[in-house]
Amino acid sequence: MRIILIALLLAANAMMPAAAATYPPPHGGTYVIPSFAFEDGETMTNLRLHYETFGTPRVDASGRTTNAVLIIHGTGGSAWQFINDRFAGVLFVPGGILDANKYFIILPDEIGHGESSKPSDGLRARFPHYGYHDMVRATHELLVDGLHVNHLRLVMGTSMGGMQTWMWGEMYPTMMDALVPLASLPIQISGRNRIWRKMIADLITSSPDYDGGNYTSEPYGMKGAADLIWMVGSAPLYDQSIMPTQQAADAYYDSTVAPLAKRFDANDLLYQIDASSDYDPQPLLGSIVAPLLAINSADDQINPPELGILQREIKKVPHGRYVLLPITAQTRGHGTHTLPAVWGAYLAAFMKQTER
Repeated sequence: MRIILIALLLAANAMMPAAAATYPPPHGGTYVIPSFAFEDGETMTNLRLHYETFGTPRVDASGRTTNAVLIIHGTGGSAWQFINDRFAGVLFVPGGILDANKYFIILPDEIGHGESSKPSDGLRARFPHYGYHDMVRATHELLVDGLHVNHLRLVMGTSMGGMQTWMWGEMYPTMMDALVPLASLPIQISGRNRIWRKMIADLITSSPDYDGGNYTSEPYGMKGAADLIWMVGSAPLYDQSIMPTQQAADAYYDSTVAPLAKRFDANDLLYQIDASSDYDPQPLLGSIVAPLLAINSADDQINPPELGILQREIKKVPHGRYVLLPITAQTRGHGTHTLPAVWGAYLAAFMKQTER
């Protein structure tokens, strides 16, 4: 069955690990590509790719890696968005769906993010302009040449990472056993999704103090940009439940939303937003041979289900199907992608279905 429309959500505690269970500490590392050629012809020497791993790789008699899992973060994120009780504490614990004692879990910082090479390291607006194709190719090189991983049990990603998961299925179709893109659509960035990205770029670059990327303090427009990021990623039902009065909403804005701008560097954010410009997996969806399970939530304002895009495009994927999570008190809009307590049962079933 290609399409799975979920009418009832499993109880959140059904996917929670035992109280005593904990995930092991990650092991970090950095792989350096001596000379990396970007799609637009630019090159960069010593491109740095940071990563965190859990577990130990295993290979079969033919030398094929059998237990590697690649998990890709979202725009502006890093490997550390997964290393917490909400995500690792559900998936990576003993007996968890992605038990770190069983799987070799790889969490890369994509180009322009985390501890990998990015504009704020010093090049600022002179940093090469990268796209999603560059990011996928660089991570592939990290896996194959840096970590000596030649096959993946699973590729999974959230938001930007979800979009890149579709791309992994097209660019390296025989490298993985399964694909799970979360909070994404398999078409080029368009409609409102494109507009709010353009708004963010305009807020930053039109600020007089942006100075072509040579600002001495974060540009004035960063405040509006951060507010907009919060808005598109928010969840109306949940937000109303925690802000039922005007006073509560004002207090939440002052304590939680207003400080968000301090988390971003303007040049880094501009590059991260612009990187999606080359994303368009739609024409090649039929070339994805690995089983694919797309998971979206109905309260995702970035990928709203009423557009009917995922429902239409998934039919082009030979072994593709999708889950649409209904709006509940447990979902968090676009951010539901990092709450496996909500969707973990579907991942568990999919992992079992795709066992070799």
